[in-house]
Amino acid sequence: MEFAGQYPAAIESHLKSNWAEFVEVCHSTGTPDSPDTLPAKILQKTAKLWAGSDFAFEQCLKHPDLLFSPSEHLAAFSAGQHHSALEELIDSVTNEADLIQKLRIYRNRQMVRIIWRDLNRLASMQETTADLSEMADACVDKALQWLYDDACKTLGTPMGAMYGEEPEPQKMVVLGMGKLGANELNLSSDIDLMFTYPNKGETKGGRRALDNQEFFNRLGQRLIKVIDSKTADGFVFRVDMRLRPYGSSGSLSMSFSAMEQYYQDQGRDWERYAMIKARAIAGDLDSGHQLLDTLKPFTFRKYIDFSAIDSLRDMKKLIQREVKRKGMEGNIKLGPGGIREVEFIVQSFQLIHGGRDWALQQKSLLTVLEELKVKEYLPASATDELRAAYIYLRNLEHAIQALQDKQTQQLPIDNETLDRLAFSMGQRDWSELLSVLDDYREKVTQHFDDVVADPEDSTEEQTAEATGWHLLWMGHLSEEEELNQFEKHGFHDSDSALSRFKALRDGKAITRVRRVSRERLDDFIPHLLVQISDTESPDTALSRLLPLIESVLRRTAYLVLLMENPGALEHLIKLCTASPWIADEISRYPALLDEFLNIDDLYNPPKRNDLEHDLRQQLAHIPEDDLEAQMEVLRHFKMGHVLKVAASQAAGTLPLMKESDYLTWIAEVLLEQVVDIAWKNMVEKHGYPVSKNGQPCNPGFAIIGYGKLGGIELGPGSDLDLVFIHDGNPNKPTDGQRPLDGSMFFTRLGQRIIHILTTQTPSGRLYEVDMRLRPSGASGMLVSSLEAFEKYQRNEAWTWEHQALVRARAVAGDKELTEKFEKLRRTILATKRELPELKAEVIKMRNKMHEHLTSTKLDATGEPMFHLKHGEGGIVDIEFLMQYAVLAHANSHADITEFTDNVRISESLEKAEYLSEQEGYDLREAYKFLRKAAHSRAFLSERSFVPVKQVEPLTASVTELWKKWLGK
Repeated sequence: MEFAGQYPAAIESHLKSNWAEFVEVCHSTGTPDSPDTLPAKILQKTAKLWAGSDFAFEQCLKHPDLLFSPSEHLAAFSAGQHHSALEELIDSVTNEADLIQKLRIYRNRQMVRIIWRDLNRLASMQETTADLSEMADACVDKALQWLYDDACKTLGTPMGAMYGEEPEPQKMVVLGMGKLGANELNLSSDIDLMFTYPNKGETKGGRRALDNQEFFNRLGQRLIKVIDSKTADGFVFRVDMRLRPYGSSGSLSMSFSAMEQYYQDQGRDWERYAMIKARAIAGDLDSGHQLLDTLKPFTFRKYIDFSAIDSLRDMKKLIQREVKRKGMEGNIKLGPGGIREVEFIVQSFQLIHGGRDWALQQKSLLTVLEELKVKEYLPASATDELRAAYIYLRNLEHAIQALQDKQTQQLPIDNETLDRLAFSMGQRDWSELLSVLDDYREKVTQHFDDVVADPEDSTEEQTAEATGWHLLWMGHLSEEEELNQFEKHGFHDSDSALSRFKALRDGKAITRVRRVSRERLDDFIPHLLVQISDTESPDTALSRLLPLIESVLRRTAYLVLLMENPGALEHLIKLCTASPWIADEISRYPALLDEFLNIDDLYNPPKRNDLEHDLRQQLAHIPEDDLEAQMEVLRHFKMGHVLKVAASQAAGTLPLMKESDYLTWIAEVLLEQVVDIAWKNMVEKHGYPVSKNGQPCNPGFAIIGYGKLGGIELGPGSDLDLVFIHDGNPNKPTDGQRPLDGSMFFTRLGQRIIHILTTQTPSGRLYEVDMRLRPSGASGMLVSSLEAFEKYQRNEAWTWEHQALVRARAVAGDKELTEKFEKLRRTILATKRELPELKAEVIKMRNKMHEHLTSTKLDATGEPMFHLKHGEGGIVDIEFLMQYAVLAHANSHADITEFTDNVRISESLEKAEYLSEQEGYDLREAYKFLRKAAHSRAFLSERSFVPVKQVEPLTASVTELWKKWLGK
């Protein structure tokens, strides 16, 4: 082998020495092939291998065939190849000693293959870690299988069952934690394991019955010995069991029920961190997956959980102290800017947001990092830098560990070894290596500080101000001093403010909170009061924020969210002060606080396409058979986006028409997904219904929106007026194993949709639904065929039902069916009508509504107030005028049936010259003002009354038009 001039001097000398020893070993052992026959390409790769790994060189001395048959022994492995290779190998095992030896020989040969590919960059870092992880999985799984069968022969088979079921054989589940669980194992990593089994019970068939726990403890001890013990052939993997419940003092194995109880009662924050990467790697894998699904709520909280950051900070501080104490600044894992900091950044987002964003529950760090980029949790520049740094650090970690097959991440201190590392990493020398490394570590530290480091300290002035509020909260002031504290900070009614404050501070609820919750409150309340006292209306702010504090006493992680995000708290106080509706909604559903994490989005509602994409993404990670989880996602989606409307309304950044558009889009997008969920559920159970042409419907069903939904004029708190239609064959059965006739299928589909929309869950109802506008009202079929709907509209419908049809619009479901409905609607509306009869019917219905729905209210001086909706010249009168005009004139001007919203209907009537330009303008201005006022009153949680003087000029024009068209 020629080395002269090809390599740095120290490496050249090292390689010459290795080559001479290898040639001598080959000659002395009678290796069939001569080293001189090795191809130049293999020699070049061998030089890279030996320069970077003394361990690999020693294995090549023991197994020269590795180099002479590289295509066989050093090639890439396909998925599952480790399992099949070990299965074949272990088939011939006769005893435990034989198992121990064969596993070690297999491991050593595979390590040479993996290091060969890694140092020669024939495999990416991700491929290397996946290869190592699969080898660990296979070694543990195949060893466990052999040991389990062997143990059952002597100890009997462990049996167990759920309550009331027949006992059946129990098998161990091995959970891989940490890097093994994430398929990210490094070259010389230990493996963190947990042993568990499904059910308690005892063995059968042995000399004496053993408790299942004792059986699996013994089995676990043997498995650790087989994998971990060091022999003349080395070891397979070092095994670490300290992550199990109760740590080193806990039982080696636990039943599923004991595991669940432990994490429910005693699980600590660092154990949540560890469980992110837990994966069933060996034994009864199906049961292992079920266990991990059961434990998910422990790891990933349903609400956004900023308390996780405190735990990560504490862990980081401990690590930093240990690094400093032991002088490990050169540790590329634990030192500043190291691998652990990248892991902390990613896992902080997983713990905080993973309960709500299923995409963050994945185990691979790089996969989650990409999700953080796509979902914009972090800027793209940050995730790109973190990705590059992580890959470089992991490659360097492998290079360090390849040297001696030692579990270390510490940079060597001698220049010669550093030069070898630099050569493995593609750098000229150790100084260039350290320069590149420092650049990566500096970027990691910067991003770590941005995400996980403590918030900036408060100013001295803020600290002094908070001290007074802290003394008040802790009850260290006299009553006079307490009143003075409120007075000097701008409260107008100090007595009432203090009374409300003491109701929280001294109430029974506060005495029942956990210690950690009390500590959070002690930190948060003074901080909150400092910001409230800086507002223009501190009395209002306090009265509206205190109910929110009471609502989160058992979930004070939300307070950590606000402490971590001062801007979020500032905007929360601002919006709650402006709108009692917002304050009430957040108090009822504190999960809405999540929306304050991105202030820009809070005041900038997305477009309809963005809404669709957002909801699809949120539902994509929910199993299709988990209706409860789907319903929660739908409700969180609606609440979050309606809050954005309210925030924009309070800030005055959203015009009325956009406000209604947005609220309507939210409903439409939700209805589309509700139909999809209900349809899939029904089809899975009963198969597809049949259409008129004999083909399967897909779906042949549509939702028609009436009223405000149909008119694209939804307001806050509006219910949905819906009608369901289908285009299937009502008498033909579905094609599933549990067939239903078409009529019953669509009826149950409708019932399922109403269930999803109206069921009260922890997050409330999605919408109140009114189905009374369907043919024949409450006594009619829940879902009508299009033919039956048409027949009813032509022959039986009342005039008021045709009035309602003016504002009807297909909002979800089958596109072909919605086109048929739209065509039918315009045909019905364009039917020729006798005007005197039409006028009489419209007036009769308006009088009936006025009689039953209009209420009166007087202001403080006894003057009557105007009802925005039902008052004379109000919203309903405008709606009736538009409906009358369409029904009266569509026969001669079909274009006026095109739109369902009153503003555009008035524009089309103006174009058709039924309205003058001035009349159209006055009508629209009145309508927009009245609706805007109604929306504002709703967000203020107040009734729809305003002083008559505010609306008199506007309503007068409406009344005049009513007289012109319909008389008094």
